[in-house]
Amino acid sequence: MADAQFTVRAVGRVESPLRTRAEAPKQGDEGAPGAWLAFEPEVARGLRELAAGQEVLLLTWLDRADRGVLAVHPRGDLARPETGVFATRSPDRPNPIGLHRVTILAVDGLRLRVSGLEALDGTPVLDVKPVLPGSAER
Repeated sequence: MADAQFTVRAVGRVESPLRTRAEAPKQGDEGAPGAWLAFEPEVARGLRELAAGQEVLLLTWLDRADRGVLAVHPRGDLARPETGVFATRSPDRPNPIGLHRVTILAVDGLRLRVSGLEALDGTPVLDVKPVLPGSAER
C-alpha cells in the first residue's frame, strides 16, 4: 500500500489576499479574510444547489507545504513538545490536504465567495462537501 499512487485533480483555485504563510492565520476563525473560490468550467454542474448561507467543507491541496515533515511543535511554539503531524493541523505533512469549514457568502457563476478561509492565493481546490445537520466537523 505504501507505493500506491492516486490521481487528484484540482477543480478550482482560491483567490485570496493572503499571499504568504506568514500572512495567514493558523485557522480560519482566527481572523482569516473572505476569499473567492474560482472553479473550472467542467465542474459547473457540481456547483448546483450551493447557496449563500450554506456551510461547506472545503478540501484543498496545500501546495506550498513541506511533504517531508512528520513531526512539528504545535502552532510553531517551540515551548510545546514535538508532536506527530497526524495529531496536529499542520499544513506540512506527507499528503498536504487542507480541510476548511467555511460559509458561502455569495455565488456568482463559477465563483463562490466564502468567509474565513486561511488558504493562500492560488491554492488548488480539490472538493466541496456540505456540512450535514448535527455534524461536528471542525
